[in-house]
Amino acid sequence: MADARRMGKSELFSHFAERFQIKRAQAREIFDELNSLAESELKRAGEFVLPGMCKLVVQKRKARLGRNPATGETIKIPAKTVVKARIAKQLKDTVLPVKK
Repeated sequence: MADARRMGKSELFSHFAERFQIKRAQAREIFDELNSLAESELKRAGEFVLPGMCKLVVQKRKARLGRNPATGETIKIPAKTVVKARIAKQLKDTVLPVKK
């Protein structure tokens, strides 16, 4: 896996276009709409689920104290909102090795 190259956007669009016998532009439109839907659902409900793959969740982080690694000085890290991806158990079990 170390020498494997990840699939880019154009390769992804080409794969779906070929698989479902549609034009690449149509495949790109589908992914653009999925992205827009995810954004609107995250703003509206705070989460977006792709069944069998992942769940995107909005999470609010509190302000906290941190440390500058270069100087060791204590710094204030402000509160912020982030989006986290939680991978579906089914996908984890398929990809990750079995724990003993």
